[in-house]
Formats: sequence, C-alpha cells, structure tokens
Amino acid sequence: MAFEHWCILLGALLLAMGLGGSLISKLPVTAAMFYFAVGLIVGPTVLGAIHIDPRHQSVLLERLSEVAVVVSLFTAGLKLRIRFSDSLWNVPVRLAFLSMALTVGMIAVVGVYLLGLPLGAAVLLGAILAPTDPVLASSVQIQKAGEREPLRFALTGEAGLNDGTSFPFVMLGLGLLGLHDLGDLGLQWVIVDVLYAGAGGLILGAAFGFLTGEVVLYLRRKHREGVGYDEFLALGLIALSYGVAVQIHVYGFLSVFAAGLALRAIERRHSGEKTSPEIILAGKGAHRPHEAAVHPKKAPAFMTEAILYFNQQAEHLIEVALVFSVGLMLSLGHLPGGAWALAALILFVIRPLASFIGLYGSTLDRPQQCIVSWLGIRGIGSIYYLMYALNHGLPGPLADKIVPITLLIVAISVFVHGITATPIMQRYHTRSTN
Repeated sequence: MAFEHWCILLGALLLAMGLGGSLISKLPVTAAMFYFAVGLIVGPTVLGAIHIDPRHQSVLLERLSEVAVVVSLFTAGLKLRIRFSDSLWNVPVRLAFLSMALTVGMIAVVGVYLLGLPLGAAVLLGAILAPTDPVLASSVQIQKAGEREPLRFALTGEAGLNDGTSFPFVMLGLGLLGLHDLGDLGLQWVIVDVLYAGAGGLILGAAFGFLTGEVVLYLRRKHREGVGYDEFLALGLIALSYGVAVQIHVYGFLSVFAAGLALRAIERRHSGEKTSPEIILAGKGAHRPHEAAVHPKKAPAFMTEAILYFNQQAEHLIEVALVFSVGLMLSLGHLPGGAWALAALILFVIRPLASFIGLYGSTLDRPQQCIVSWLGIRGIGSIYYLMYALNHGLPGPLADKIVPITLLIVAISVFVHGITATPIMQRYHTRSTN
C-alpha cells in the first residue's frame, strides 16, 4: 500500500477519534477497541485490503512498540508519587516478581503439553504473554500523581515493573532454543540477564532521573533557564536512560521506569507530600505561567506535571498505530490448534491463580485481589517481545505458532478487558465510598 494511502487511512482514523472520542468515552468500550476493530475489518480477517506480515515488518514493529512501551513506563513512574518505603509498594512488587514468574511457568507448561512446543519456545511464549500492559491499561491505573488508592496503585506499579522483569525469561527462552548464551548450568543467565541487567537498569535510570531533576530545578529556580521545554526534557531523559541502558546491556524498560520514579521523587522532596491543584492545571496546559516554572516552591511540581501531560498525549498517538496494526496482522482463519484454549486458560485460570498466590497475605482484601486477578491486560509489551524474538532468530515453524497465538490473546484482551474494566472499576469505587 502506498504511503499516501496510509496517510488517508490513518488520517481518517485520527479524525474519527478526535470527533467521536467523547462519545466513545461514555460507552462501555475503549478507544483501543475501536482502533483494533477498524484494523480487523480492513485486514485479512474481513476485507483483506491490507495485511501486515509481522515477520517481514518485525524490525519496524519492534521499534514502534519499543517507543510505546518506554514512553508509557516513564509515564507510569511519574504517576507513582509514593515513597519507596511505603507499604503500598509491597503489592506491585509481589505481582511483578512472584506472580510474573508463576505466569511464565504455567504458560510454559501449557505450551509444552497443549501446543506441542519445545521447552525453550514454551518459556518464550510465557515471557511474551506474562507482562501486563502499561499502554492499554491506563484506564485502570492511577489517574493523578500521588493517588493512594491501593488497587490502582497495584495495577500501575505491576505494569511498570513487569515489562522489565519479564525480560530475563525472554532471554531464557531464547537461550533454551540456542539463540542466546546461558552459560554453564545457566550461570551466565543468572548473573548477567537476571542480576546485572535487572539491578543495573534500576540503578542507571534512578541516577539519570535524580540528576536531571536536580539540574533542571537548579537552572530554573536560580537562573530562570530551561523554561518552556518540558517536552524536550521528557524525550531527552527517556532516550538517554534507555539508550545508555541498552548500550551497557542492562534492561532499558526498568531504567526508564526508574527514571520516572526518580524524577517524581525529586519533585516530592522539594514540593512536599501534596501538589497544588493549580500547578497540576498549569502543567497540563490550562495556563503555563513563567512564574510557576521558576518559582522556588512551585517549579518542581510544574515540571513533572508538564512532562506527565506530554507523555500521556504521546501515548495516545502511538497506541493508535500499534493497536490498529494488530488488527492488520491478525488472521482469525489461520490459528494453530490450542490457541483459543490457551487464551481461556490465561484469562480464567493462569492469571487468577498466579495473582492469588502472589497476593496471599497482602494488604489487598479479597474483592481487590479478584479485580487484580482479572485485569491482567495484555498489549503492546507482548507485541514488543514477540518482535524481539523474531528479530533474534526465532525459527519459522515456531514463529508460525507463536505469532498468531500472541496476536489472538492481545486482541481478546483488548476487547474482553476493554468491555469489563470500566464497569468493574465503577462498581469497585461505588463499593469503596459506601
């Protein structure tokens, strides 16, 4: 399809969302469902007008999904305006580490015995499908920085962390397939892929976030410099922390998330425990007074809120292209055996069981645990890991199974969670306020 045809199609899609977005927001559907439905209709499943072959376009799709995930992870970090010593962090850490590992393991077992995959491919499939999505799950996450609602905090923190904690399992799966060096008895995998890459990503991102925040605030409050370029600050910090992380072989996703957390921690340290509503509005562009940007007390909050607002807008634009592309890639008439069964197991057995085990004895009550167990939204993170595997030599016969299964489960998640998330959260908040 010619470039101008893509322009027409995407332009019409964006205009439709711009004109009808407020109507969609009032319905029990999400914008992602609309994007995907259009892609499915135009794609091979219905009209067959356009078909994106993920194996031929894997490099482009990996880069697009990579950008989407890092922007969303940085945004998630900025939302979590809670001290690291706070007990609220206990729940997302449990979900991102223990529940994540259990999910990978259970999907791997199903992959071997139901889908007939070799162990390495089954582990890889588990790592691709285990992480929850920071892009498509925004409706169930924290809506404003500093919010202490435990359910939303858990879902936001989990999505921020587990896109990084799943990476070691991706490397393990590739290693078991002979596409990555695990070392003798897996020792190199443990030392390099688990310990070094994980801890290194968090430390590097935190260092960049703290340093950038302090320098910018010093320039603004002392010299009234660096004002009006918050978008450049956001993109610069994201690109720098991610690029350096990849260069030194630590996990860039964890690095970007940690950079967002650190930047917010700098703001909290300078601003105090609460942020003025007026500054939040100013950061969102309602009005952007130069005085707030350089004010000794207001500058930290103004900077972080302006960056957060820009990132959220960028998320929406990237989401359109990627969810639309999933519809163009998916062909419901060419699914391997067991794909629908795996999808049902992930929704109704694997995610709930892994969540309940991970949350056993936690501060969340049973209704909250039930909601967490259901809202394991799969999306752009899974697309990234799928393309990463394709670009690192995933053999064709295995790709023929793993690609359509991943696309199917992402599509099911877009619709099933899109329809149920809003009513569930509304009912939960009604219950909480009574």
